[in-house]
Amino acid sequence: MAAREPSRYLTRALPRASVPSIRPQGFLSRRNVSDEAPARPQQHHSTRLHEQLLARTSFPEADTNSAPQNTTVVPSTLTNRRHHPTPSSRLFVPGPFSAPRAEQTFDSTVSPDIMTLCYVHTPPGFKPPPKSARLREWDDSSPYHKNRVLRGPRGGDVLRLLRKPIKFNNIPEIERITIHSYVKNAAAERNSSWLHVAGIAVQAISNVRVETFKSKSNVAPWGIASGRDSVAVKAELFGENMYHFLGKLVDVVLPRIKDWEGVKGSSGDSSGNITFGLIPENVALFPELEINYDMYPPKMIPGCHITLHTTAKTDKDARLLLSAMGIPFYGKIVN
Repeated sequence: MAAREPSRYLTRALPRASVPSIRPQGFLSRRNVSDEAPARPQQHHSTRLHEQLLARTSFPEADTNSAPQNTTVVPSTLTNRRHHPTPSSRLFVPGPFSAPRAEQTFDSTVSPDIMTLCYVHTPPGFKPPPKSARLREWDDSSPYHKNRVLRGPRGGDVLRLLRKPIKFNNIPEIERITIHSYVKNAAAERNSSWLHVAGIAVQAISNVRVETFKSKSNVAPWGIASGRDSVAVKAELFGENMYHFLGKLVDVVLPRIKDWEGVKGSSGDSSGNITFGLIPENVALFPELEINYDMYPPKMIPGCHITLHTTAKTDKDARLLLSAMGIPFYGKIVN
């Protein structure tokens, strides 16, 4: 059946092909059947056009000696796989298969709300008023003012970060969380068990390997010498570990603190980073320590300072973000 169909269609097409066409034939790649024999062999129109373009255009030859040749061979396991090696590597960890609940809350609820609250409408043709210079010039009251460096703003010499209008591409978000614990008894009693317990406790609640630090100054009442004793541990959280820790902090630990009003409104470094502290009794409320409370001596459970680093440029925007994530503030608000 399949062998008969081409012959049937061919017999139908031959009578129609013998009729001359009124359409221009210059742009067609197929010639109709004609009584006149072609003077030269038929050539495809697109091929002729391509040859004409090549004849009109002259391309300079590439100079291979001028450009340096990069002969460095990058392994395939390192290209675009900085954090996720290939499955054949022993460092490969599958996942994450789902985002933490705190991250899902930020993406679905907090981020659109902040975008709506901070939206500033600028109609077409609007020109913002000119802003004054951030650095002040010297007056001409003294000849010594000539060629001097410009003065800082009034009220202090520190220039704060410039705040840009919040749009879809710069919504404030939490960048990382730092947990820092200072263990003064580690040097006072000359016993490393205090530092070991503090490091294990911070590592348990953060799921991140901690770093130890030595003292940078002398504290005579505590018997601490500069550069001699390790007195502090620190853990920095990013990504999934950061959101898991934030979820435990907001949903489990902070609501169980008795008579806790919140974070002070004056907390912040004027650059969008908020810090608050937890006493040892509050650190023991984390699920990882509470379920294994017998493994940690109660007197050696450390307190800690928690710093929330955000991409906000001002403390006002950072408090707005953290309040939406579930961290309350109280007292006088300092911007």
